[in-house]
Amino acid sequence: MHASSIAVLALVAASANAHTIFQKLWVNGVDQGYLKGIRHPTYDGPILDVTSNDIICNGGPNPLVTPFPSEIINVPAGATVGTEWHHVLQPNGYDPSDAADPIDPSHKGPVMVYLAKVDSALTTTVTGLKWFKIYEDGLHSDGTWAVDTLVKNKGLVSFKIPSCIPPGNYLLRAEIIALHPASSYPGAQFYMECAQINITGGGSASPATVSFPGAYKGSDPFVPGLKRRCGITINIYNPGVSFTSCCE
Repeated sequence: MHASSIAVLALVAASANAHTIFQKLWVNGVDQGYLKGIRHPTYDGPILDVTSNDIICNGGPNPLVTPFPSEIINVPAGATVGTEWHHVLQPNGYDPSDAADPIDPSHKGPVMVYLAKVDSALTTTVTGLKWFKIYEDGLHSDGTWAVDTLVKNKGLVSFKIPSCIPPGNYLLRAEIIALHPASSYPGAQFYMECAQINITGGGSASPATVSFPGAYKGSDPFVPGLKRRCGITINIYNPGVSFTSCCE
């Protein structure tokens, strides 16, 4: 086995349990509270099967805590929103003594946020929803990833809620895709939770949507620029690798 392959395997093994959970929502700089309005598991593991319903809001190997939260977080259209992630459930936030908080730095990859319009954000049914992407950060020109920025910001990812979308209840799906083991499928690690929000104000835009499962196809290699169903098999350790998410 080549030395580079051994090094990669060692890195993956060392960080096998260095996972993450979305635990707080911020609205215009205001912390909405620990786990408030967020459907969350107690275990921080990834989802690997892109064809499973667990790819929607987590679950399966990481059972969600039930009953789901009763809170629906009010968010003005156009607001700056933040999702705060940590290695394990941590009511006190960032833990500087945990080298894997908010996520192990080896877990390179993009961060994305989707919304799905629902009649009630308290719905227990998440299959069949139509999701549209409102935020993505991936590979930067200096070779760093969105996850590097997340680590630098102690787990906080900030983005804007579009001012043009209709008011009402939504599920907000925040997602990290760790690509360090993604050279074969299953490999890429998906971390996601869904928050229950109510958007006030807004407009009447109708963005293009994707479905989960369905947005990702595990068996195909990643092809930059391909839309809708897209592969997530990629070796990020290859020199000159580029990454632009193809799922919108």
